[in-house]
Amino acid sequence: MFLVSTRNFPPELGGIQNLMEGLSNALLNHGPVKVFAEANDEAKNYDHNSKLNIERVSGFKIFRKYRKANLVKEFIEKNQIRACFFDHWKSVENIDLSYLKKTRSFCLIHSKEINHPLGTSLNKRILKALSKIDFVIANSKFTKELAVNFGIKNVTVINPGCNYPIKVSNSAKDYARSKYANSSPRLITVSRLDGRKSHQNILMTIKNLLPKFPNLKYISVGDGDERKNLEKLRKELNLEKNVDLIFKSTEQEKVGLLELSDVFVMPSVIYKKSVEGFGISYIEAASYGKASIGGIYGGEADAIKSGKTGFLCNGNDLNAIYENLLKILSNEKYKELGANALEFSKDFNWEKIIKKYINLI
Repeated sequence: MFLVSTRNFPPELGGIQNLMEGLSNALLNHGPVKVFAEANDEAKNYDHNSKLNIERVSGFKIFRKYRKANLVKEFIEKNQIRACFFDHWKSVENIDLSYLKKTRSFCLIHSKEINHPLGTSLNKRILKALSKIDFVIANSKFTKELAVNFGIKNVTVINPGCNYPIKVSNSAKDYARSKYANSSPRLITVSRLDGRKSHQNILMTIKNLLPKFPNLKYISVGDGDERKNLEKLRKELNLEKNVDLIFKSTEQEKVGLLELSDVFVMPSVIYKKSVEGFGISYIEAASYGKASIGGIYGGEADAIKSGKTGFLCNGNDLNAIYENLLKILSNEKYKELGANALEFSKDFNWEKIIKKYINLI
């Protein structure tokens, strides 16, 4: 049996949530899986339809972490656990080493949560928590380098698996056609609206591209703190016709838009302490045969093979974004890169990724 303890899990949305869901479901092919996850108002329906044995932990946040740690320890004590998986160093912080010694243990690291200077109180907490773990799993080479620089040991790189592609329904295809209409080329970003994702620079680049591509359409799917700023910028740039900001969508609507798009655009930057550790969105887009434009500062190089499945550029540099988009759109270069991206995405199938974990066990 496998045990998964996570702070991030569906039906909450997000990259780590999808990662932990994919990991848990992939483990099912190798044995029963018990998941301890945070309570969620919409969890009842999700849990009912899941094949996983999910136990939700509720209560005030300050007490919840201790309650969940006690449940994990009790479960390890009473069951034969082949391996434990933790999504975050805080998920393992309150688990005694004596319990972890009874099994194999893994903790996933993503970049932002470990990005604290060596010697600080948070860094010391991270090092103490992760010292109890057999395998610290970094989502990219970049995250491993970051971890090693901050004193974290026993780091192994295993890229996240991809839950896509999933079949697109006819209604989702109709929805995507209604949004893109007769536009060409068709660009898309699927992500939270935060400063790291460079949405504002994408909008300004779209404005500069319109003289060459007057029928261009850009769709952003996702919500976040930058919502009002982006709505204001779209209006100031007079881009209401060419830019569609979709703040809420179903999973089917999202994949319908991905399938009909030409290029995925997300040239991420460093924002405060936040940096793109990997970028599973690029692989999700690739699984539908879409080339990507990504940033140069984080772990995107593991998700985009620059010049083969897309391009990497400085997301702070409007000229760099413009030149790379022009390069990928001219002569429909995105079709060749998209075909390469589709083949590359197959390496991130969960059946292949999970074997890397099993081999470590």
